[in-house]
Amino acid sequence: MNEMIKNKLSLLPDQPGCYLMKDRQGTIIYVGKAKILKNRVRSYFTGSHDGKTQRLVNEIEDFEYIVTSSNIEALLLEINLIKKHDPKYNVMLKDDKSYPYIKLTNERHPRLITTRKVKKDKGKYFGPYPNVQAANETKKLLDRIYPLRKCTTLPDRVCLYYHLGQCLAPCVNEVKEETYQKMVDDISRFLNGGYREIKVELTKKMEQAAENLEFERAKEYRDQITHIETTMEKQKITMTDFTDRDVFGYSVDKGWMCVQVFFIRQGKLIERDVSLFPTYDEPEEEFLTFIGQFYLLPNHFKPKEILIPKEVDKELAEQLLEVKTIQPKIGPKKDLVKLAEKNAAIALKEKFALIEKDEDRTIKAVESLGREMGIYTPHRIEAFDNSNIQGTDPVSAMIVFIDGRPEKKEYRKYKIKTVKGPDDYESMREVIRRRYTRVLKEGLPLADLIIIDGGKGQIDAAKDILENELGLDIPVAGLAKDEKHRTSQLLYGNPLEIVPLGRNSQEFYLLQRIQDEVHRFAITFHRQLRGKSAFQSSLDDIPGIGEKRKKLLLRHFGSIKKMKEAPLEEFIELGIPHNVAEILKERLES
Repeated sequence: MNEMIKNKLSLLPDQPGCYLMKDRQGTIIYVGKAKILKNRVRSYFTGSHDGKTQRLVNEIEDFEYIVTSSNIEALLLEINLIKKHDPKYNVMLKDDKSYPYIKLTNERHPRLITTRKVKKDKGKYFGPYPNVQAANETKKLLDRIYPLRKCTTLPDRVCLYYHLGQCLAPCVNEVKEETYQKMVDDISRFLNGGYREIKVELTKKMEQAAENLEFERAKEYRDQITHIETTMEKQKITMTDFTDRDVFGYSVDKGWMCVQVFFIRQGKLIERDVSLFPTYDEPEEEFLTFIGQFYLLPNHFKPKEILIPKEVDKELAEQLLEVKTIQPKIGPKKDLVKLAEKNAAIALKEKFALIEKDEDRTIKAVESLGREMGIYTPHRIEAFDNSNIQGTDPVSAMIVFIDGRPEKKEYRKYKIKTVKGPDDYESMREVIRRRYTRVLKEGLPLADLIIIDGGKGQIDAAKDILENELGLDIPVAGLAKDEKHRTSQLLYGNPLEIVPLGRNSQEFYLLQRIQDEVHRFAITFHRQLRGKSAFQSSLDDIPGIGEKRKKLLLRHFGSIKKMKEAPLEEFIELGIPHNVAEILKERLES
């Protein structure tokens, strides 16, 4: 802990507010809230922490805070700050999807459709349904039962739906408004939980059809009943009040939180949502932040009622969401919360193995690499590789790995402009100069480590540009390959030395992935350029020979070989100026 942080800690107020943690580059890496800023912020720099929190603390070089007048203000401010700064250690919900509804249109000949937008068009909306498949499945059921029109505009003749009994064909038949009204009422009753009445009606019709020996019709009714039972009664959790509600449960272990949300619509559990993320604050506080972000998503549906665990501040949640919030103590609602918590604990346990494995390959490998090299943890690694064949179409490529993962949107390709012939050292100098001149000019993030796919010459060329021309102090290392073109060793230091990395270590595997990726990216770019140059003509770039004269020459002579054999006078007879014809002959012969 540096002296500046110690001084700031002694001045922290005992009031609610938000705090913003910064790394050594001044970037905000975490935003949190606290009922008492003095206690919460100091806790990061005292005592022991789990691995994830310790990783955050290791990167903190400074912090600032904003005092608020209440805890609810701190919560709202925290959400806004997270959305504004996008800190890497905070959870952010970036999914801006909205859920689909089933809609009965307000038209002379109404239709039943699925939509994601609710408009003030006097249509009837039901839902929302947390996935499109559920909405479409429900709509298909209703399409089979109620023969509303399916087409957007009325055609001039009946369609297949009419022959299937799923449309009354208002295009050719007169359909009374009362007929439509009855179907609209039945569909509304069905979607509002009254499907049991419809099932009873269908059962009576099926029995009557069987008595009348109309077995095909009876079979149709039977199939419709079966579909209703399959679609509408397959949920095992049912509330008798048909209220739309969301049920939250969470579980915390080893610095991670899992939140499960059960979507209860029309009294039935129809879908769930699972979120898993690292946590650095008290579980109850992290949960409040989560649900605040959850319902801030564009067009996100807020139900009539939300059930939350007993540990959470109910009044704060209700103020934040402006929705009736319940902490059930007994009965089926409590069972729903317990079930959500149980599912969260199971999901957390199942995910741990995958998370730990991924961390070993990425962030932990990056941390180990930094320790072995004696540098700060290289969260941002930029790697370079040159590619050419005997100096033709020389190119270079740069890739970026952030916390051990490729960040492909930041990859860059470079055509070598100032170097003639196969000169890897000068090519590297040009590319490093171009890249980091732009980084400084545009204020882009600086690399924590630069890796060159090459040896001492390329490393020295890169360091010369960085240190002597641009005044940058960024560690530069090189990757050497063995006789089988596999990653062999990492070169770093002054003088250069081999960094002792275990051949089976995760940091060595990380370097292999980086070297393979930058080589692949450079080779692909070089092949693209080579492919384009293969279609160029020997007549290109000759002064006085444009597209028209090129076509004239090729049409007359048929090939470059015959042009070489032709006398100068033959070119002049075609209308080529004398001086241009001389340059052309000279180029062709050379």
